[in-house]
Amino acid sequence: MKDILQKINDLADSYKDYTAGNLSKLIKIKSLSLGEREVAVELQRQMIEAGFDEARIDALGNVVGRIGNGKTVLAFDGHIDTVDVGNPANWNSDPFSGEISNGFVHGRGTVDQKGGPAAFVTAGRILKDLAYDRDLTIYFTGSVIEEDCDGLCWKYLVEEEKIHPDFVVITEPTNLNIYRGHRGRMEIEITFKGVSAHGSAPERGKNAIYMASKACLEIEKLNERLASDPFLGKGSVALSEFVSGSPSLCAVADYAKIHLDRRLTWGETKESALAEIEEIVKGMDAVVEVLQYEETSYTGKRYGMEKYYPTWKIEEEHPLVKNAASVFEGLFDKKPLIDKWTFSTNGVTINGYYKIPCIGFGPGNEVLAHAPNEKVPVSDLVAASAFYAALAFVV
Repeated sequence: MKDILQKINDLADSYKDYTAGNLSKLIKIKSLSLGEREVAVELQRQMIEAGFDEARIDALGNVVGRIGNGKTVLAFDGHIDTVDVGNPANWNSDPFSGEISNGFVHGRGTVDQKGGPAAFVTAGRILKDLAYDRDLTIYFTGSVIEEDCDGLCWKYLVEEEKIHPDFVVITEPTNLNIYRGHRGRMEIEITFKGVSAHGSAPERGKNAIYMASKACLEIEKLNERLASDPFLGKGSVALSEFVSGSPSLCAVADYAKIHLDRRLTWGETKESALAEIEEIVKGMDAVVEVLQYEETSYTGKRYGMEKYYPTWKIEEEHPLVKNAASVFEGLFDKKPLIDKWTFSTNGVTINGYYKIPCIGFGPGNEVLAHAPNEKVPVSDLVAASAFYAALAFVV
């Protein structure tokens, strides 16, 4: 195994410019959720060029690459959509330049999350160079719509494409650490129904804003007493939108709506989180609901899911975590940090819904996700491509 790891490291290093160049090509293509067509075609081209056994685009728009045809199935996932750039004035250079300089690839999506797919394309090329022939099927998925609805792409891959791996590696940024879980989340909307009256006589009406405001103050208190987990941390709830309406600005508001971003720690569920909110609005004319996501992808396929994204984690003693740690130590001659994400990933469906064991390992620092001046070290891309290729020899 030591000889194989050395060959993998050497090949990953020799492909340094190739990996960075492939990422640069992906960065130059703007690809917001639902608009990934051009970047999907480019990633498919890169997979074909790297010698993958198969590289196709499914009906939702996910890029699905494959090497091997064995009984055990391993998948590497990286989403190819990004958030927008925000205020361009906050960027020091063109967010879509794909510039390679000073040891970094620069631009929107270098960290979140095109660096992972660029690295796994190189991993596939390395496996082909080594004439990889183990009894394993390896999928490489450039998934779509993650920024709008994390996990939707894998709901499609499992339920429609019938891809159900034995193990998955999520290539979201981990700063080259091994991650084994993160908090879940859900989007809750509360609608309050009031009765309008002339603003000169508010006592004649029922003000929806007052009801919603009282609920908001109680939700603020709820946040302080939510459960905590030693590994994943504390649950949280944040008010992210407050909308109201009335017949005029001289009338009592007969409508109000608030939107909650609820982060769920271990042991918290959709049912328990809804029950907490229902208790707060008891006696008010209010409706509490979990929102639905349904949109049309760039392929024209309409698809959706409930905006409930379960909490997940796997134990540090799980064979996948232990194998990953062993590979890391063998490649880089040091022990890995085993940790968690602060944000949400496609793991919410991969493990949260389908209980498929998964870990995270990706290039770049997550603090740069969704931030201006996003950049990823080329050295991280090299390390990630080596790690992905090596893991295929031990799962």
